[in-house]
Amino acid sequence: MFKLSIDLNLICVSLFVLVCAILLLFVLLDVNYFLRVGFTILKGRYFEKPVKIDGTSEIFDICTTNDLDLFLNYMSNSRYVRAADFGRFHFLDRTGLLKVITKAKAHIMQGACNVRFRRPIPLTSTYKLTTKIVYWDEKSIFFEQQFITSDGFIRAVIISQNKLINLSVPETMAKLMDKDESYRPDIPEEVKLWVSSITASSNRLRKTD
Repeated sequence: MFKLSIDLNLICVSLFVLVCAILLLFVLLDVNYFLRVGFTILKGRYFEKPVKIDGTSEIFDICTTNDLDLFLNYMSNSRYVRAADFGRFHFLDRTGLLKVITKAKAHIMQGACNVRFRRPIPLTSTYKLTTKIVYWDEKSIFFEQQFITSDGFIRAVIISQNKLINLSVPETMAKLMDKDESYRPDIPEEVKLWVSSITASSNRLRKTD
């Protein structure tokens, strides 16, 4: 009986420590973010077909109470950018670009982001997030992502500049597309104008620094 009591106390203490450790993780880290990234990548690897580097990847989601803004009606602006992360990770893995980056011990880092909100996504609405590469230069890859609800309306568009660190963008894209390194797709007009804007901003900040 005494031994059984000690065992129960030990189990209770262990469970208490485990619960505290989990709570501490949720306080110190965005655990849901890391779990979602892992789930998105693994789901794509085991249940979805590969995507060509010049193709479009798709993931599906729903606007839950965790996504709502202050008025509890629509998806918060910040959640679009967060959801876009999951779409890019999915695209990088399904196209094989993530494998190339990892193998080269390189990194991909977002340098700039432009969000165009057209119509809010209401609570419980399902939506499709598409991701594709629309352009690249010597240092960066430019993604376009669209949030499309079940009615077919494009609710928001995100264009982002992602820089490859310690890896040549033209060389990497040429290998994945089986094309010459000099090849570039035609840059969309809105991306061209946006690149001019962020270049001007970068030049101004350099002068300030």
